[in-house]
Amino acid sequence: MPKTFKKSFLQMLGPGLLYAGAAVGVSHLVQSTKAGAGFGFDLVWVLIIVNILKYPFFEFGPRYAASTGSSLVEGYYRVGKWAIILFSLLTIATMFAIQAAVTIVTAGLVANIFGIGIDITFLCAIILLVTTLVLIIGKYNTLDLIIKVIISLLAVSTIVAIAFALEIDVIKKPEAMTGFIWSNKLHIAFLIAFVGWMPAPVDVSVWHSLWSIAKRKQLRQMPSLGMALADFKIGYIGTAFLALGFLSLGALVMHGTGEQLSPSGSIFAGQLIEMYTLPLGRWAYWVIAIAALTAMFSTTLTCLDAYPRVLKRTTEMLVPVLRESRRENLWLTRFWLIILVIGTIILLGALSNTMGFMVDLATTISFVTAPFFAIMNYRVVTDRHMPSFGRPQVWLKIYAQIGIVFLCIFTLAYIIFEIGNIF
Repeated sequence: MPKTFKKSFLQMLGPGLLYAGAAVGVSHLVQSTKAGAGFGFDLVWVLIIVNILKYPFFEFGPRYAASTGSSLVEGYYRVGKWAIILFSLLTIATMFAIQAAVTIVTAGLVANIFGIGIDITFLCAIILLVTTLVLIIGKYNTLDLIIKVIISLLAVSTIVAIAFALEIDVIKKPEAMTGFIWSNKLHIAFLIAFVGWMPAPVDVSVWHSLWSIAKRKQLRQMPSLGMALADFKIGYIGTAFLALGFLSLGALVMHGTGEQLSPSGSIFAGQLIEMYTLPLGRWAYWVIAIAALTAMFSTTLTCLDAYPRVLKRTTEMLVPVLRESRRENLWLTRFWLIILVIGTIILLGALSNTMGFMVDLATTISFVTAPFFAIMNYRVVTDRHMPSFGRPQVWLKIYAQIGIVFLCIFTLAYIIFEIGNIF
């Protein structure tokens, strides 16, 4: 590899890691760990298939940005005003629950690791305010740097934990060993939540495209399509391996112990770290603590950056005066940031003791809306306005079409499942 390419690639590296920062959170630390703890390695094949099926729709984000110099928000607008309005409504409808879910898990970890005994809602508010200040003062450059450090710590600590988990010999009672039962409604409900955020909600592809544009402004040039896709693949494949890692940790360390994970954020955090530490040894406490905290802090930070960034752009596209303005409209980002923080704190105040409910609600919403975002992303990258060099190849189109069919089938099956529960 030529030195000039190495230098350019390292400078360009960022949006893919931000994607990883957003993805490696609740889906990995909570859902993947619970999958391994509850069912051993039974759901490994589900994890792998979901990562494979969703791949094209996440890839279309950086593909579109690198090919057009615009984000998927502009792409949705080109499809029709209805598309961006629907996208905006879905974003507003889901962002408070998702931000609340990731923040309360983060707060639970902070409270447990550092022995903070204050009210969990108040601690969530402090975390949100601190991260808000980081984003307002540091903007994209600081976010880019922080995430690179966090993802590096997360990867190293997780690999160390897995390596030692493979060496231990945990004696588990046969009667405590359980597997996934397809006729069990609670197991199916968990599966829906597990798939919903694995590896991340599909709308994160829109975030990725906007981070790609921000990276272009930072570098003052747009990375080539090849570089953008390489950056994305590093983040995507890395998150898939980390998901397998957390599931494996749950299966190797927790499965068969009979321990039930609490829906309370702080209690869950204590259980999680303690259940890893007991079999691995007290030395492992800070390894697990760093892995868990970095995973959740990165998700909290990237979500808090992404939602205002997305809504700023959708607002600009929907309001002609703002769309035609050449100004940066930073006040619009801060407006949506304040709305997000206030709404999240209100929701946390009402549901602070039901972390499990908020996580399941957020992941289920993401599961149901996945087909919409998958179809929209496919339509945008295959539209006439997409430059020919950036359009997906025939195999990738077929790949995406297969993914759309499966996502629609899964969603339809879920709706039928829920109707069956009602009646």
